[in-house]
Amino acid sequence: MARAQAPGSVTVLGECVADAFTDPARSSSDELALRALPGGGPANTAVALARLGTPTRFLGRFSTDVFGALFRARLSEAGVDLTGSVTASEPSTLAVADLDETGQATYTFYADSAADWQWTDEELATSGWAGEACLHTGSLALIRQPGGTRIEDHLARVREHVTVSVDPNVRPLLVPPAAYRERLPRWCALADILRLSEEDLTLLLPGVDPVEACDTWHAAGARLVVITLGERGALASLNGHRVTVPTPAVSVVDTVGAGDSFTAGLLHRLAALGHLGGRLDALSAEDVTDACSFAARVAALTCSVPGANPPAADAVGLEAGGDGLQPHA
Repeated sequence: MARAQAPGSVTVLGECVADAFTDPARSSSDELALRALPGGGPANTAVALARLGTPTRFLGRFSTDVFGALFRARLSEAGVDLTGSVTASEPSTLAVADLDETGQATYTFYADSAADWQWTDEELATSGWAGEACLHTGSLALIRQPGGTRIEDHLARVREHVTVSVDPNVRPLLVPPAAYRERLPRWCALADILRLSEEDLTLLLPGVDPVEACDTWHAAGARLVVITLGERGALASLNGHRVTVPTPAVSVVDTVGAGDSFTAGLLHRLAALGHLGGRLDALSAEDVTDACSFAARVAALTCSVPGANPPAADAVGLEAGGDGLQPHA
């Protein structure tokens, strides 16, 4: 059973992925050198939350292979509690990233029969509800089978106690978008917060503008919908009340982990404002703007350095302000 968490704490449930990037300096005509970094959307979100100062627990299935050890080390170093995670015999998930000239990443996944998708009902039941204020999940762990529907059932069991946050993080190379469209109404019925990117929107509801999409997902049950729009900022809709926030000016190195960092910044700020732990009944449009502005700063700083390397709280600043951000270490 997991130990009790501090008030305002967040548990993140999902996958770790080894992100392999080409290393041109060590590559040649007959050898391709890769640099593997620990990643995965949910794991990135957990690291970002912990660095911001939110008490964070991560529920994952860690392979006994070399990547599993790398994942554990990264999360532990960030201060993430791994109580309730599972040691698994299946292999880790590998993603080979290709960066274009703007720093945008596309991925080739090696994920068949990986540890991340093999959650059992018993494993989830014994992970325990540890008194956390929020359970965040999504990405591949929520859609890949057999674990995906088991995680859905787990959300249904624990949502009486926690705010539920979902990031679909659509990966069409691994899962057809139609599968996400089929499951999304169920996720909205379970979730209080739905955070997704403009790219996700295009795949989930082709040709539908963000405002109409928000209304569709509100009707399905999600109270707060946030759509990140890249350099154009973010649109948030609280039961139909819209707010927009800009993206701070920053020199972009790459966008790896930006959406995950935005989610972490959003949850961190909502926790600090006292809104996590229930159905967001007291959440105001002003606090949504505050939380999304903070989240945009966290995401921008992540874009200012290579890879999914989110900033600590002192780099972001507790108060919004200023037209630009300096890259963090």
